Amino acid sequence: MLKRLGLIINKKKVQRLVQKLKIQVKSFSKKTRKYSLYRGTVGKIAENKIKRSFKTNKPYTQIITDTTEFKYLEKDKSGTYQIKKLYLNPYLDMYNSEILSYEISKNPNLEPILKALDKAIEKTNENKEERIFHSDQRWAYQVKQYTTKLKSNGITQSMSRKGN
Repeated sequence: MLKRLGLIINKKKVQRLVQKLKIQVKSFSKKTRKYSLYRGTVGKIAENKIKRSFKTNKPYTQIITDTTEFKYLEKDKSGTYQIKKLYLNPYLDMYNSEILSYEISKNPNLEPILKALDKAIEKTNENKEERIFHSDQRWAYQVKQYTTKLKSNGITQSMSRKGN
C-alpha cells in the first residue's frame, strides 16, 4: 500500500515499527476454522421460491437474510492484540437493498436472529401482499421458533440448498 502512495520504505523498517508500537498480531494463523452454522437437517426444509432471482418490483415482498462472521482485533490487558469475532444477522429488502433490521452478537446463536426477525416483520407489516423471507438451510432458519414466527405473520419461507 505504501508503494501505491509513492513511498519507498524498507519492509524491515516497517516490521521494526510494528513491533515497537506493539501492533503486530502474534496469534494470527492462516488455518483458522471457517465459520459454519450448518448442523444438518433440524426441521423442515422450505422450498426455494426465489431461485436466484434477486430482483423484485415491489418493496417488502422478498427479504433475504444470512449470518456473517467478522473478525476484529481487541487489545488485552498485556497490550497484545487478540482476534475476536462478531456475527451480523441482517434482513435485506431485495427491492432496493435496504437493510430492514440487523443484530450483532458475539456468539452465533438463535437469539439475535430472532430479534432481527421481529424488527424485520414489524417493518414489513405495512405490505399486504405475499412476503417471502429467504435464507440458507442453516439450523437457525429451520427451528420451530423461527418458522412459527413466519407462519403466524403470514410470511412464506424460502431456502436455498446448501452451496447454492
